[in-house]
Amino acid sequence: MTDFAPEIAHHAALDARMVAAAKDVRLLALVSWPAGQEAAFLADFARGVVKLPHIEYPSLDFSATRTEMEAIAAAADPHHPLGQYLIDSARSWSRAAALCESLGTAAVCEHSIELFGRPDEPLPGDGPTTREAAQHFISIADELDHELMSPAEHVTISATALQLQLQRELDDYFDGRVISVELDPDLIAKAAAGATRIRLRHGAAFSDYDRHQLLQHEAFVHSLTALNGREQPVLPSLALSSPRITATQEGLATFAEQITGSIDIGRMKRISLRIEAVAMALSGADFIEVFRYFLAAGQTPEDSFASAQRVFRGVPTTGGHAFTKDTVYLRGLVGVHTFFRWALRDGKLQLCRWLFAGKMTLTDVQRFEPLFADGVIKPARWLPHWVARANGLAGMLAFSLFANRIRLDKIVVDGKAPEL
Repeated sequence: MTDFAPEIAHHAALDARMVAAAKDVRLLALVSWPAGQEAAFLADFARGVVKLPHIEYPSLDFSATRTEMEAIAAAADPHHPLGQYLIDSARSWSRAAALCESLGTAAVCEHSIELFGRPDEPLPGDGPTTREAAQHFISIADELDHELMSPAEHVTISATALQLQLQRELDDYFDGRVISVELDPDLIAKAAAGATRIRLRHGAAFSDYDRHQLLQHEAFVHSLTALNGREQPVLPSLALSSPRITATQEGLATFAEQITGSIDIGRMKRISLRIEAVAMALSGADFIEVFRYFLAAGQTPEDSFASAQRVFRGVPTTGGHAFTKDTVYLRGLVGVHTFFRWALRDGKLQLCRWLFAGKMTLTDVQRFEPLFADGVIKPARWLPHWVARANGLAGMLAFSLFANRIRLDKIVVDGKAPEL
């Protein structure tokens, strides 16, 4: 650290303190329900007995963590890009710690909204709300003629088979075992990624789209940004999943699915259904009502339980409250897509590569531009192929920029397609 200027060394020391203070604030793990809830609920449901799940959460005290985070924020220079990053990050961790201290209460919902937002917030660019966008994708998916799907799109594979396929592809990418793919029977989501481990929910069924989606979303965004963050000499916190980076991370991961053709309308519908379910819960729907909503949308009882469980993580199951993290996916996707198009227009595509150097927000990567140029922050060691191939990325974004200038309402009349 002696090679860096005093202000860099000062903030690097603060960052090390923040990493140490944040180690026990495992937000998603702490809000998750204990194992065994699904089997009991579905067994009762099959017999016609429906009872609200009652979840017991641990009583936690993160007062020391919150005090340390506030001290870090106070010691950081608000006029320096590293200081700005540390202030925003420390306060985000402090809010997450307060959420974990409130598990099982309505306060979790308030903290969650501060961290992740609400479904009725407008998308970037003062567009429609997140919920309106979700309803759009649900309606498109419902109108799709499923007979158009190829036979391969109807075939599912087991978690075990997918584990083997993903492991082989990752070993080929890294030319060795860097990331392990494991099965986890207690996982709420169908998959979750850390720096060196990807977990799949044991017993879940996956489609071929799921395989490509998990590779691009979990491995080549969530895992790669964590691995690249570990390489940073000044900001090792860039390896951590701070709550404030969630929208950019999930947006970047979903954008990766989109730009590689790994996303299907079914995936867009699942993301959108969760946003609508969060809105329902905030409006008073309880766990059973939300569970039945997913059932009516075509999900299996097992998937409906897992989806409803995501909405009620950490909050009472009686309605009026929700864990709002799932609202970030569409908002993040629109934000990242817009950022990439802006970067192409303004000749700053390098920022898109730097976005993979660790887990950061779109604001962070712009703040860090001079620090990347000076070598204080290192560029990403590993990049997804679609980012590494700058010409291909530029070609897709250039077409997107131009296509957005064409207004469908000016060329589609009475439902007829445009003529050439």
